[in-house]
Amino acid sequence: MTDPATKSFRAMATRLMPDAVEARFRADFDAVPNDDDAALDAPAILARAEGCRGIVCSPTEPFDGELIARLPESVEILATFSVGCDHIDLEAARARGLIVANTPDVLTDATADATMLCLLGAARMAQQSEAVLRQGRWGRWSPREMLGVHMSGKRLGIVGMGRIGQAVARRAKGFGMRVMYHNRRELPPEQAEGAAFHADPASLLPQCDFLALTCPLTPETHHWLDAARIALLPDGAVVANTARGPVVEDDALIAALQSGKIAAAGLDVFTGEPALDPRYLDLETAFLLPHIGSATVETRNAMGNRALDNLAAHATGAPYPSRVA
Repeated sequence: MTDPATKSFRAMATRLMPDAVEARFRADFDAVPNDDDAALDAPAILARAEGCRGIVCSPTEPFDGELIARLPESVEILATFSVGCDHIDLEAARARGLIVANTPDVLTDATADATMLCLLGAARMAQQSEAVLRQGRWGRWSPREMLGVHMSGKRLGIVGMGRIGQAVARRAKGFGMRVMYHNRRELPPEQAEGAAFHADPASLLPQCDFLALTCPLTPETHHWLDAARIALLPDGAVVANTARGPVVEDDALIAALQSGKIAAAGLDVFTGEPALDPRYLDLETAFLLPHIGSATVETRNAMGNRALDNLAAHATGAPYPSRVA
């Protein structure tokens, strides 16, 4: 039975959510949905937010300081359909007294799976091989054709050993990989999944046949993988980024792919997405995905329900499942 406190709670959603989540949103709240899932600019958000106490937003809508300052006074909480909050100016939200809540934990496995997909797809030339088939270019078999590299038995470095990094480490052990990690702090053994800690990236990178970026985007991790750090990697290393696009300096990675310093890269995230640096599209050694790390039915439903749980907690005065500001 719907709680009257949530049913009278007026909230808007900036995007159309998965069917099960959308049904709950409309049944349990005084919902202002986005029926056609059209992208909303700032004026549209402001117009729809009139009279709303909550907003379910997503990374496609930047809630910068200017937009937050102009939100109707009725708005009390931003429940983002994401773990990352880099699309929200948290300081501006705090200054205005807005609650900000996110969706951690529920997308760990899906994103870790996507990280392994990026590593394996890049290492085994999956995108190039499929293109050969689809474009009718598959001719006689050749011993020299489409040669990738093994992941089995290789050395994997993970940058960012949070929930997703730990899940990647568990999966990598199934490939017989030797796993190492760099993190802001060393993890207790029960969380490290047997991976060796490197406080200094300079000691980690020269040992990485494979490198997985799973860290949050912060001022410290912006352009973390730059030309200087790429130079420390072994020649022919494989890189995967399922964190955020700006963790990688595009000019440096593209140059390394062009020269062969980096053998291949698997990328699910990009600076400025959905736009991306067009040079990636011309690189056969770039395995590219359109930010599908959390794109499973189970995960997106769980993310949406967590966002609604945060709204419901605010409406009823219960503890927030995942408040960040």
